[in-house]
Amino acid sequence: MILGMSTSAFTLFHVILSLIGIAAGLVVAAGMFGSKKLEGWTALFLATTVLTSVTGYFFPRDQILPSHIVGALSLIVLAIAILALYRFRLEGNWRWIYVVTALVALWFNVFVAIAQAFQKISFLNALAPTQSDPPFIIAQLVVLAAFVAIGFAALKSFRPVAERREVRPL
Repeated sequence: MILGMSTSAFTLFHVILSLIGIAAGLVVAAGMFGSKKLEGWTALFLATTVLTSVTGYFFPRDQILPSHIVGALSLIVLAIAILALYRFRLEGNWRWIYVVTALVALWFNVFVAIAQAFQKISFLNALAPTQSDPPFIIAQLVVLAAFVAIGFAALKSFRPVAERREVRPL
């Protein structure tokens, strides 16, 4: 039992959060090309991606796994993305910091999804049972290259209209 759920139910919950985070993140990334913040999709992406990383730590393990390290890194970049967006409102350098950290968080989620697919899907596992085999490495490198390209394009095109801040007297 994990948080009152069977391990299989909790795993399903964790996977669903991850898939929602990936789907919402792809919508957010696409919105960046049109300088759209897509506030609802962005909130969904950030929340489900944070929850995906957090729930990953609830699985019983005796040792630190690579997924724990990726989860920690993801939480760090998500904290920065959340600060850039909600605290600093994408002003100045915070715009590019947000784009980079949001896309890195999305890439981490996709990276883990690919790793899990190669572990759990028999066809993929047969191609790369150790995750150090060429099909796994090629898949990860292709996805990384795609994210780098998306990142550069998003950095160039994401220029949302600045929000007006209300100036309050002292």
